[in-house]
Amino acid sequence: MVQAVKNAFLLPDLRRKIVFTLLILVVYRAITQVPVPGVNREVLNQFLNSGQAGANILQFLDLLSGGVLSRFSILAMGVYPYITASIILQLLTPMIPALEELSKEGEQGQNKMNQYTHWLTVPLAALQAYGQVVIIQQSIPGIIENFSFVTNPLGSLAIIVSMTAGSMFAIWLGEQISEQGIGNGVSIIIFGGIVAGMPGRIYQFISLGEYATLFIFIIITVVTILGIVIITEGQRRIPVQYGKRVRGNKVYGGQSSHIPLKVNSAGMIPLIFAQSILIFPSSIGSFFSASSNGAIASAAAFVVQWFSPRSGAWPYWITYFIMVVLFTFFYTDVVFKQQNLSDNLQRQGGFVPGLRPGRNTENYLNAVMRRITLVGALFLGAVAILPWIAQIIPGLSSTGSQTSSLLITSTGLLIVVGVALDTMKQLEAQLSMRNYEGFIK
Repeated sequence: MVQAVKNAFLLPDLRRKIVFTLLILVVYRAITQVPVPGVNREVLNQFLNSGQAGANILQFLDLLSGGVLSRFSILAMGVYPYITASIILQLLTPMIPALEELSKEGEQGQNKMNQYTHWLTVPLAALQAYGQVVIIQQSIPGIIENFSFVTNPLGSLAIIVSMTAGSMFAIWLGEQISEQGIGNGVSIIIFGGIVAGMPGRIYQFISLGEYATLFIFIIITVVTILGIVIITEGQRRIPVQYGKRVRGNKVYGGQSSHIPLKVNSAGMIPLIFAQSILIFPSSIGSFFSASSNGAIASAAAFVVQWFSPRSGAWPYWITYFIMVVLFTFFYTDVVFKQQNLSDNLQRQGGFVPGLRPGRNTENYLNAVMRRITLVGALFLGAVAILPWIAQIIPGLSSTGSQTSSLLITSTGLLIVVGVALDTMKQLEAQLSMRNYEGFIK
């Protein structure tokens, strides 16, 4: 691997791509220091580290924004609105015939879908910016002075516009990486933010003198990474045979191939879905916990206690596990049906040995996909509740070793490993084209 990295830097065009990617990340991290006007960042940092239930949604958004929400910069939302827009269009594609037809038109159709995604991102970014500011105002009174479109319309509009523009700028930086650098740009942006937070967490353990706990967490992280790599790269290969076709004096086809069905084709999307839903009960409950009505306050306290990840309550984590498993099956089924593998095989003259083309092949592929998805879904569920498992381990539930102090959260770990694998494969392809040995054997 060391030699492969050396070879990558010896090639001028590949070295330029790598350096360009690193420079874009430096620019992104520098822009994260530009604050949103009118925000008291010190008060925000104290609240994020307070352990209150209302901080859950902010910490989740802080993860997806690459750690910049804690500084409340103009890039506080990161590329999350773009991810939301992509997921929405992906789920709407099989429901809207026009979008489904457009997705089948090759590169031109894909470019049009990307354009629609960008258009949808702008209002979503503005809406999310307003939502974040409102939630922060309700959770931390006085953090933003006079945010109101009635009493201070220009100042409030400046906050929304600056956050929306910052999000679109982050997306543009990601696209520059995709076009001129190495890896998927949007994923690289999130990757950089997550990895940048690791030194701070390690320093937290060292400053508390918890060297043994740090060592255990490193072991847990390494083992989890190994499992994620195995599941992410795992696939079931369905053999495919192509019939011979004679055109003039030439014979086409007749070769054998396979369809790779991935064990985990949903990635980290199910965790985002499940976590997005589960953080709302405790967040809403925290708003009513100080109610003057005793019944409402008791109900709110119950919700906060049992549906907050920081409380360590088992109902939250069991529900989280079940929702991740269900969302994995749902998302995989939606994406897999969009691919229309059986129809594509039939048009190309291919068939699965022992099966008739068409409906029989489709039923067989769906059955196989559901069986292997069960393994991926259970693994994703286990990764999702990893902080709870770590908390159960004796010696890791002390005051300085709360679940929020894990080196990388479960969702972040999936993102980091997935992006690293994708980037390594792209470097592998670049090196292979130049007859160099790459990373992956």
